[in-house]
Amino acid sequence: MVDKKKTDSILALEKKANDIRVDIIKMLEHAGSGHSAGPLGLADIFTALYFNVLKHDPKNPDWEERDILLLSNGHCVPVRYATMAHAGYFPKKELMTLRQLGSRLQGHPERLKLPGLETTSGPLGCGLSQAAGISLAMRMDKVQHRWVYVVMGDGELDEGNIWEAAMLAGKYKLNNIIGIVDRNNIQIDGPTEKVMPLEDLANKWEAFGWHVLEINGNDIEAVIDACRMAKAIVEKPVMIIAHTIPGKGVDFMEFDFHWHGSPPNHEQAVKALKELRTLGGKIESEHQ
Repeated sequence: MVDKKKTDSILALEKKANDIRVDIIKMLEHAGSGHSAGPLGLADIFTALYFNVLKHDPKNPDWEERDILLLSNGHCVPVRYATMAHAGYFPKKELMTLRQLGSRLQGHPERLKLPGLETTSGPLGCGLSQAAGISLAMRMDKVQHRWVYVVMGDGELDEGNIWEAAMLAGKYKLNNIIGIVDRNNIQIDGPTEKVMPLEDLANKWEAFGWHVLEINGNDIEAVIDACRMAKAIVEKPVMIIAHTIPGKGVDFMEFDFHWHGSPPNHEQAVKALKELRTLGGKIESEHQ
């Protein structure tokens, strides 16, 4: 029997994710620089996190009981900014200040500029170490019922720092860490398996003492379910390998690594926005 209420809720989240993709395209086109493929692919994951999974309060970003969300691959931050704006952390009109001098919305998240950001990112590979440190601090303070989520790129797994943190988290059984690898199979120089092969990725994480879940990262319900399952694992940290489509929702961007670090120009943005607003021509849009 179909749960209509649940179905309607997921459909609402899917629409929200599409609206976030629209804002990502607008932001990047206006900025004239930034990353397209990763943020578009991550929109479903961030929608699930901010609108269902995370314990957080946009009106009180420093709430002591909040969950922690770290974005290790900081260049994908346009998706976080857009989702935070939709969640009520700041006005949506501020999204158009992305990467501008003096803006709170820098090309990488800067903790002291924008409430709701937990860390400042830059060099790839640092997020999991930061998550491990936060988790250990919580354990020392006997803090319970708070979770540390850390989103990472798959190309970022080329960094040795990631695997040092993986060993530490496995050794100390940091079971309040929920990692999410954006497995979109691209990085700035090409397909991940040509640049530096990662497979068998699931077995690698398991060998480091992690419980592994593999999901379709563009399925919002699957993301929500995986995060719930992760909380039930009490003896080790959890890594969710989320298979996503880079450039999701924009046909000419999907699966193309050249869009990893490139923004759309005006003509490309117009084409992308039309495709997103009509769901690839499936519906009519008043914005056409």
